[in-house]
Amino acid sequence: MGCFSLAWAMQLCIYIVIVVAIWSIIKLLLPYVTQFLPAIVVQIIQIVLWAIIAIICIYIIFGLIACLLSAGGGLGHFPTR
Repeated sequence: MGCFSLAWAMQLCIYIVIVVAIWSIIKLLLPYVTQFLPAIVVQIIQIVLWAIIAIICIYIIFGLIACLLSAGGGLGHFPTR
């Protein structure tokens, strides 16, 4: 799958929808979990979830930068004089 192709964009959109859906489900279930766990455990769970979301965002951003700088068109293909 080439960089910035239609299939690549479709796969990226699917990943974004999956991450947002999982995040929404977890945020929906979190108040029910707080009834059974101490507050510190809930805060740890929230920190871990934010770290996972941040790692996914960093992965996507660096994937975009790699495509831009390689054969996907962009900065690597500017004409030189």
